[in-house]
Amino acid sequence: MAAQVEVLVEGGDWDAAALEALALRAVAATFGHLGIGGDLEVAVLACDDARIAALNADFRGKPQPTNVLSWPSEDRGADEDGAVPRPPEAGEDTLGDIAIAHETCLREAAEAARPFEDHVAHLLVHATLHLLGYDHTRPKDAELMEGLEVEILATLGVPDPY
Repeated sequence: MAAQVEVLVEGGDWDAAALEALALRAVAATFGHLGIGGDLEVAVLACDDARIAALNADFRGKPQPTNVLSWPSEDRGADEDGAVPRPPEAGEDTLGDIAIAHETCLREAAEAARPFEDHVAHLLVHATLHLLGYDHTRPKDAELMEGLEVEILATLGVPDPY
């Protein structure tokens, strides 16, 4: 398994090298935990609140900042609440795109009294799970996704965010 992560810093006070290393660790930990193989690429847009608010308005009809957004290359979601989504198919090379907002992440980390890097790692794992078809809108799906987040974050040395 070889996670490929491309990070583009477009705005916000991001440390590009640190974010790239953290993103690669988070994506690779997610793939490893789930047994996802292949050379799948994930693109990460590191931005500010203004940019993510525009993306949130364009894609979700919600014109306000959010912490992270994701766009999977394929719909992999499970039909049944709590079921495991279908994995990427052999030969797929792109898993999808993630956008993450610096100011919102910084504020949320401070409010939760959590290290910024731990919060960003959580959001990157969360977004990667979305790219893999996991969701949290239905009760059993949310339980499955949150449980996976806790397990994956533990492999990164990040305490349970819930």
